Amino acid sequence: MASSDTTPRPTTGASDLAGLEAGLDALDSAPSQDRQSIGRTVLAKVVPPLVAIALVLAVWQGVYWAEIQPDYLMPGPLDVWGEYEEMWLRGTLFEYVWTSVSRGLLGFLIAIAIGTPLGLVVARVRLVRAAIGPVLTGLQSLPSVAWVPAAIIWFGLSNGTIYAVVLLGAVPSIANGIVAGVDQIPPLYLRAGRTLGARGLTSVRHVLLPAALPGYLAGLKQGWAFSWRSLMAAELIVQTPSLGTGLGQLMEGYRTMQNMSGVLATIILILIVGVAIDLLFFSPLERRVLRGRGLLVRSS
Repeated sequence: MASSDTTPRPTTGASDLAGLEAGLDALDSAPSQDRQSIGRTVLAKVVPPLVAIALVLAVWQGVYWAEIQPDYLMPGPLDVWGEYEEMWLRGTLFEYVWTSVSRGLLGFLIAIAIGTPLGLVVARVRLVRAAIGPVLTGLQSLPSVAWVPAAIIWFGLSNGTIYAVVLLGAVPSIANGIVAGVDQIPPLYLRAGRTLGARGLTSVRHVLLPAALPGYLAGLKQGWAFSWRSLMAAELIVQTPSLGTGLGQLMEGYRTMQNMSGVLATIILILIVGVAIDLLFFSPLERRVLRGRGLLVRSS
């Protein structure tokens, strides 16, 4: 006998669909919630570094007042600030910074052009990896300043010496970064690319590089750090009027004059440039890449 109960019952599929729609609505509302919390985000990211800087300056000033060292060996923050004012009034502050930054950026771009294909070849060709993979790792651990005497013999006191030291410091890091990124690609991606017809340069452009981008970006970030440090090591030693005055040459000049305030001012400038490049370029790019892959964890 057929049952007379005709009351519709919700199906499991409809319940799952409703849950999925609720989840999508929550994702759509997340950006607006993030925009509403921008003040809290700024507070969390800006205030701690400012507090840390203030503490460092306070400790520095306290050491200066305690006269642990003579003032010509341990100048105070105001003495170093006076060096900045003098460079500003002479109109040379940005000239010194730009001389080094332009060299560093040019050397870094050349290192990318060399290190990227080199890393791809090492990552994909076993014989090449066995031959030069350990050499790249060894070069990455070699202090950049060790290349300066050899580069001077090869190129003399010229920009060639500076760029040679920068490249020898940066290329191994960039190449090893892309090797690490390619090694972390799931094999399924490569098989799917081959199935879709991706071969040769097409596979590199549409499969390898996009999939290896997080590791490649880490290699680029490390490569810039090596470029900047290598540049400072070269500028400290390669001194000639025809090359202009970068931050390394400026610091060596202050050292020759026994001007500790100038030495500390130059060290701080080098630090500021390194931090600024990371905050203005690499950190936003890294966040964008990680967010695009769903790997960026948002703090509540």
